[in-house]
Amino acid sequence: MNTAAAKGGAAVATAANPPAKVTTRVLFVCWLAILFEGYDVGVMGAILPSMAEEKAWNLTPLELGALSSYALLGMFFGAFLIGTLSELVGRRRMLLMCVTLFSLTMGGAAWAPTPEWFGAFRFIGGLGLGGVIPVAAALTIEYSAQHRRSFNYGIMYSGYSIGILTAAAVAMWLIQDHGWRTVVGLGLIPLIAILPMACALPESLENLVSRGRQEQAEQLAKKFGVSMPQRAQQSESPTAGWRQVLAEVFSKRHLRATVCFWLALFCGLLLIYALNTWLPSIMRRNGYDLGSSLSLLIVFSLASAIGGMFLGKAADRFGVRVMVTLFYLLGALAIFALMWQHSMFINYVLVAVAGVGTISASLILTGHLASYYPSNVRAAATGWGLSFSRLGAMTGPILGGYVAGSGLGVEWNFVTFAVIAALAAVAVAFLPRRSGEQK
Repeated sequence: MNTAAAKGGAAVATAANPPAKVTTRVLFVCWLAILFEGYDVGVMGAILPSMAEEKAWNLTPLELGALSSYALLGMFFGAFLIGTLSELVGRRRMLLMCVTLFSLTMGGAAWAPTPEWFGAFRFIGGLGLGGVIPVAAALTIEYSAQHRRSFNYGIMYSGYSIGILTAAAVAMWLIQDHGWRTVVGLGLIPLIAILPMACALPESLENLVSRGRQEQAEQLAKKFGVSMPQRAQQSESPTAGWRQVLAEVFSKRHLRATVCFWLALFCGLLLIYALNTWLPSIMRRNGYDLGSSLSLLIVFSLASAIGGMFLGKAADRFGVRVMVTLFYLLGALAIFALMWQHSMFINYVLVAVAGVGTISASLILTGHLASYYPSNVRAAATGWGLSFSRLGAMTGPILGGYVAGSGLGVEWNFVTFAVIAALAAVAVAFLPRRSGEQK
């Protein structure tokens, strides 16, 4: 990372070993933000079977898939917009603003009298959802020791899976008696946590330095006992605008990596959002009741939360490329195997492996993306990469709805998603090493 940063213009080198208490508080706030996002995203898969039965709206499977993609469309714009803005106005501020925005729109979606109103609120909320990951990724990477970055990123991103799990559990508890609107409306709860999160989260030191706020950065570093980052190389413009970000991301030395990252994450997010949205419905079509189908979504999320920490630790030891490639392949095999009828125990095992091989593998790859580029464009480069991958996220629910409504057998959902997981594995396998990387 330091070698790459030195070549990257106004790059900033992060302190190698920030104090554990500082890492913990940053990690916890970012974990909370990702957990709230996970609930917001996971709620669609949890409520979709009930929305399909709402006679007033009378939605087809393709329309349900499209409705699920409104938030993802917002996330597409939010990822690169918020990621870039965070480098200009501060990462801490943008993270808190994003959580506030998507939480408020959950209340609007719960109230929505028509599918159009529902979609509008989901799109606006998606702007905030798309900005959380690149900013939280940059903060987590910055405030983590070099040898624990993938592991800490896995911990941070476990909140996403726990959020999805919470959405499924809340739906199982409330949806039959109180309807899907109550499940969505509970997405307002994160607003209570905004003030405590603001008090606990420090601003990014490397972002302050890159914006020329040296004195403020020094005061913050002294307050938290963090080593001041040093500018690796001066340039005329310390703050990276969108042109500088794209020039860096698509520079000759990064082009192959950018293509591999973007393709793999496109496939990875397609799988995550397709399975989050359609897994309960697909399993119901495959002969399982609603309770069993929702329990599979819980297993999918719980396994990915635990698997993310395991995979992060393994990636720190054996290398990101090797472990992510392996688990994308395992995920492909597990998804393919779900096309046959099994006992619930076997289904739980296969869904758990699919969760680790999609969500966990993609989150570790995102952490690698966040640390791959020079630090002065880290959040923005992550945002641009995730923006492209949001096209995959938007495609996932629509593709699932298309296959479900096409008249093809339910097994074609699993075949399609397995092929996409294998393609993600190939893209990661071709990802080049960073300068100085041994694994």
